[in-house]
Amino acid sequence: MSLTLRTISREQHLAFIQSQPAASHCQVPAWADVKTEWRSENLGWFDKSGELVGAGLVLYRQLPKIKRYLAYLPEGPVINWHAPNLDDWLQPMLAHLKHQGAFSVKMGPPVVIRRWDSAAIKAGIQDPDVKRLKDVEATHIEPRAFEVADRLRKMGWQQAEDGGAGFGDVQPRYVFQVPLANRSLDDVLKGFNQLWRRNIKKAEKAGVEVVQGGYEDLAEWQRLYEITAVRDHFRPRPLSYFQRMWTVLNSEDPNRMRLYFARHNGVNLSAATMLVVGGHVWYSYGASDNIGREVRPSNAMQWRMLRDAYAMGATVYDLRGISDSLDETDHLFGLIQFKVGTGGEAVEYVGEWDFPLNKLLHKALDIYMSRR
Repeated sequence: MSLTLRTISREQHLAFIQSQPAASHCQVPAWADVKTEWRSENLGWFDKSGELVGAGLVLYRQLPKIKRYLAYLPEGPVINWHAPNLDDWLQPMLAHLKHQGAFSVKMGPPVVIRRWDSAAIKAGIQDPDVKRLKDVEATHIEPRAFEVADRLRKMGWQQAEDGGAGFGDVQPRYVFQVPLANRSLDDVLKGFNQLWRRNIKKAEKAGVEVVQGGYEDLAEWQRLYEITAVRDHFRPRPLSYFQRMWTVLNSEDPNRMRLYFARHNGVNLSAATMLVVGGHVWYSYGASDNIGREVRPSNAMQWRMLRDAYAMGATVYDLRGISDSLDETDHLFGLIQFKVGTGGEAVEYVGEWDFPLNKLLHKALDIYMSRR
């Protein structure tokens, strides 16, 4: 199969994404407008008959002082990863990116390698000898994903240094998902653990209401998000980031980004952003106040978002990143504990991979990044 690769228009790129059952929100053309500090390009793969068969959003970050770029395809490109001739897809991409001045390429194949259901994770948490997800036998292993990893290694791609703790990759390697395909909402609710079901009931009884917000409510979102940032010790993104995100994503598709609030007695207690691409729905950012926790606003909000995702025909509700730590003393443990209550599954991707086109500059970037 001979493939040619060239720059495509955003319209072509969007039409291709819309023809797929799902793709990452980091691979839609409008994501480039969210990431204003990067230059971007839309790439298309064409087969012999001239049909567009793959697409990728590339973000370029210039190195300080020289006209050389890191080329990054977050959670992409959207190609046939299981093709036996993966070379025919990736070699033209590397040649093109080198021609564009890239000294290094980073990509995140959207290829799942293992899944663990909630029961397996809970058993792992209770076992004192288990410290990480990979110490637990996976419920499902995808053999073809190992073939993809082998092919990439043979081509000279290097797995990102992190080696799988999940947060060393730029995009999370481990995520938590609630599968919705071929399940009734009743099934989904039954999959929740007792604590979650109790908390959803408690919120209902207390009169917590969950509402959707619009652009004009982003300042209120920001208020809750900044409270969360102080509590959880992270640097918040500015309001302008979320305003831009809302504007550019929803101008591409009016249903791409949503905003939710859980309120009690007229006071907003928690909030979340949701992203939608085809059958894949993400809970993207979450925020909550320090007050009103006893009425369980976050559980009520997640249940509403999940129901809305289901009503849209989503096949998966994605709660995004988790750490692979099952150690209760780990500061990131609370994240997996909260998400595991939804009865979903932990999912491991093959992670991010680098191809140094210029080994010297690639090494220099590594050293620079490790000092930051």
